[in-house]
Amino acid sequence: MKASDLFVKALENEGVDRIFAVPGEENLDVVESLRNSSIQLVITRHEQSAAFMAATHGRLTGKPGVCMATLGPGALNLVTGAAYAHLGAMPMILITGQKAIMTARQARFQIVDIIATMKPLTKASRQIVSATSIPAVVREAFRLAQEERPGPVHLELPEDVAAEQASDALTVVPLHPVEIPAAQDAAIERAAALLMEAERPLVMFGAASNRPRLAGQLTDLIRRIGIPFFNTQMGKGTVAAITTTEKGTELWMGTAALSERDYVHEAIDQADLIVSIGHDTVEKPPFIMGPKGPTVIHVGYTSANVEQVFFPHAEVVGDVGSSLTRLADVVCGKLPNAGALIPLREGILKRTLDRAEESRFPLTPQRIVHDVREVMPADGIVALDNGMYKIWFARCYRTRSANALLLDNALATMGAGLPSAMMASLLHPDRRVMAVCGDGGFMMNSQELETAVRLKLNLVVLIIQDDAYGMIRWKQAVDDFADWGLSFGNPDFVKYAEAYGAKGRRVESAEGLVPTLEAAFEEGGVQLVVVPVDYSENSCVLVDELRNRVTEVSQ
Repeated sequence: MKASDLFVKALENEGVDRIFAVPGEENLDVVESLRNSSIQLVITRHEQSAAFMAATHGRLTGKPGVCMATLGPGALNLVTGAAYAHLGAMPMILITGQKAIMTARQARFQIVDIIATMKPLTKASRQIVSATSIPAVVREAFRLAQEERPGPVHLELPEDVAAEQASDALTVVPLHPVEIPAAQDAAIERAAALLMEAERPLVMFGAASNRPRLAGQLTDLIRRIGIPFFNTQMGKGTVAAITTTEKGTELWMGTAALSERDYVHEAIDQADLIVSIGHDTVEKPPFIMGPKGPTVIHVGYTSANVEQVFFPHAEVVGDVGSSLTRLADVVCGKLPNAGALIPLREGILKRTLDRAEESRFPLTPQRIVHDVREVMPADGIVALDNGMYKIWFARCYRTRSANALLLDNALATMGAGLPSAMMASLLHPDRRVMAVCGDGGFMMNSQELETAVRLKLNLVVLIIQDDAYGMIRWKQAVDDFADWGLSFGNPDFVKYAEAYGAKGRRVESAEGLVPTLEAAFEEGGVQLVVVPVDYSENSCVLVDELRNRVTEVSQ
């Protein structure tokens, strides 16, 4: 058999069922081997989208997604996706081709050192130099991508290595279970002692608390200890926060969408102890630690990164699920001050979710978030691109389950929303999936509408239109710069959708968003909905209102 056949068998051995790719001539042996395999080759219209889809596969399943590109320009187009997965802790395998390494018939045409390029953006970057090494290299790549902290691994397969004959005696490396080490008893006891002494405790759920393996365990923790909680942007959904009828949700205090001064910081600022579960400092800080700040206990799969704004006083390092179960066993029923901060909850949530049903048109961000929440069922998935609306969704969208709101608060790259939603729809074809994109971010990978139509996905794409790079325009205003240089024109999005074979719709009134979205979901297929936004709320609420709140508190 050829080395490429062995390579594909090794991928099958890892459970790979799809590869997202824009192949080149250096990948053709692998493409031919895939033709005779159980793996589906999903062609995307840009390598960046292939990487975003593979990364989202890893995020939602815990198992590495796989993407592939050719050498040089194709491989370089994977770079943003590699960084997206690296900062976001999403397991992924990136495969790139390369010219022959045994000969140099094309000299240095198209050759870029992709191994070196990928090293700072991945957990490992390695060239496969012989067929005999393939089984071990592939097994190690997948193991490394999945182990904590998860992330991308890059493999380069040169075309002459892929084409060489491999011994039929070579076999894939069998998989074996690997257990995450348990936290030390002393660490559990130290954390328990601090908790039992706390007068105003608070729990924070960060990005790593959304690992698929933790489903349900964190809700059980909150039920048992009774301490109110908040979450970072990427920690949304770890414990249901949608209604007060579900046990545990009456303890949700909100989302730290900003680093300070927001309403949820009323609770954070009064807490004398914060149990930080799964916080990863790649996220924009959910709160700023200082010398007079609260005692912080870090609970994580790996030890905390000590930063200027985050330096925990105690750590519980090991399997998060078992660590929290053991911690709850020790402190359950022994926390007389567990609910000390609960009286703040009603005021925080009321002001955070204020004006969510205003009927002005164009719609306010709060109204858009409210109406999206109306049409999404408990298991619905919303994938956000990056823009001003992300802050509003982080603050105001109340999640019912883990990974129901996919956003990126680590690399925070534009262009990821549509591919991420496409991956979610592929994995969960029976659930409602929506991509929410600004007009700027959408156009960065809008060509993937063709891919979505070709794959026959059921997917609604909501475009929030302001004809500008809205977040930077807002920052421009906050910093007292002139409003200049950040506006652009847009195509007719309805016709644009139709050109790809999708259905386009435009919202014409404040009351029109919910029925338009409902009609899109009911009809099925790829649906694009355009809604204009009134971003005056960015300054009215996120600047003026919060600044006045801080002034009132200081007085």
